[in-house]
Amino acid sequence: MHTGTSVFDLLLPGDSRSLKEKRSYIRPIIAALKKYEVAVAEVGAMELHGRAEIGVAVVAADPAHVNEVLDNCERLVVGRPEVEVLSVKRRWYGDDD
Repeated sequence: MHTGTSVFDLLLPGDSRSLKEKRSYIRPIIAALKKYEVAVAEVGAMELHGRAEIGVAVVAADPAHVNEVLDNCERLVVGRPEVEVLSVKRRWYGDDD
């Protein structure tokens, strides 16, 4: 069994001055990521209006499949014009961990 995670640190547009407006940017991204059959959630910067951290996790029998799914998720998030990706942190876990 192989597991991979990605955490996306996002800068939201200047008009996200409330948590309600912040959620209006985050919810569509989370919904779009779910099409890759991953576990996904907002995992950090919960109280900051202009920032968000979204975490993605995937489990597969093949490490190449884990990498492929995380690559697809990263392309999706980076391709969203309404947010700026400040960083992406990836971690892999295999049978030896």
